[in-house]
Amino acid sequence: MKILFYTENIKMPAISKSKVKEWLKQVAEMYGREIGALNYIFCNDDRILEVNNQFLGHNYYTDIITFDYTDNKVVSGDMYISVDTVCSNSLKYKTSFDIELHRVIVHGLLHLCGINDKGPGERQIMEAAENRALSLLNR
Repeated sequence: MKILFYTENIKMPAISKSKVKEWLKQVAEMYGREIGALNYIFCNDDRILEVNNQFLGHNYYTDIITFDYTDNKVVSGDMYISVDTVCSNSLKYKTSFDIELHRVIVHGLLHLCGINDKGPGERQIMEAAENRALSLLNR
């Protein structure tokens, strides 16, 4: 298991790296997966827009972009998280920055575990999975 945290053009968000690593391991196990290499890259809106344009051909801001390198049951990937968008979403959804950041962190892992959020009814499944994961973190 190798979970690393990086920053690009921003200060590292205040998270307990050891707690987050253990939590992500628990979440992966809930889905019968194990963690290979996860790279979380915290960045600003300019960088996430650049990544979205360059790799996905999208010209809009988002909170997370997940690149999936999963091999069978071993989840691996790179996840770019816009701290700017996480902050604006925490205000929009009237939740704390901390909760919204952890929601986005686990959102990327859940994608690697096979949960989607674009099709009919999938958003509700993803939200329920995020909420279950967040309840584990807050124990």
